Amino acid sequence: MTDTLTGPRRPAAATLVRAKALPPWSLVVAGALAGGLLGGTYGLVRTPTYTATSYVVAVPGEKSDPVSALGFAQAYGRVATQVAVLGDAQVWAGVPVATLQESVRTATSPDAPMVAVTATSSRADLAADMANAVSRALTRHANHVEKSTHVELQQFARATEPTEPSSASSGVTGLVGASAGGLLGGLALLVRPRRAAADQGRRAVPGPASAADVRGQL
Repeated sequence: MTDTLTGPRRPAAATLVRAKALPPWSLVVAGALAGGLLGGTYGLVRTPTYTATSYVVAVPGEKSDPVSALGFAQAYGRVATQVAVLGDAQVWAGVPVATLQESVRTATSPDAPMVAVTATSSRADLAADMANAVSRALTRHANHVEKSTHVELQQFARATEPTEPSSASSGVTGLVGASAGGLLGGLALLVRPRRAAADQGRRAVPGPASAADVRGQL
C-alpha cells in the first residue's frame, strides 16, 4: 500500500492561483519599479562627467573681410582635433594625445567666426585644462600662418572649472529606467493574451481517432 503525499502541492497551487489572480496592470507596475530601481542605482554608482568649453574667434585683418574670417573659423574648427594641434595641447593639458582625441570636440557656427572647444572628463579641473590647452594650441597654429591668411585667431573666453557634473543625476536615470521598465511591462501585457489564445486554440483541436474508434462507428 502506498501513500500519496498531497500536502506539499497545496502551497504551490495556492501560489499559482494568487499569481493568476493578480490584475494585468501589475506587470506594468512591476516593470516600472524594477526599471526605476536599476536606473537610480546606475546613476548613483557611475562616475560623474564634467564638461568645460572655451571659445576662440577669427578676426579679419586689413587685407581680409568678415566672410574670409568666417570661412577660416570653419576650417580651424575641423583641424582643432588633429594630431598636429593636439600634440602641442598635450603638453599644457598633461594628458596623452589619445585622451584629447576621445575627450575634446569642436563646434562652429555658420553665422559667427567662432570655434567652441569642449572637453569632458571625470575631473572638473581636467575638463577645463583640456579645453583651454586645445584652444591655446589652435590659436598658436593659426597665428603662425596669419601673414598668408590675413586672419588672426584670438581667445574669446577661457573655459572655467564646472561646479556641477553634466551627466544625468540618479533621479533622472531612475525616471528613465522606470519609463523603460513600464514600457517593457506594457509590451509583455500585450503579448500575454495572444499566447493564452494560441494555447487555447491548440487544446481545442481534436486529436486523430484510433482505429478501434473508427471500427466502432462503422
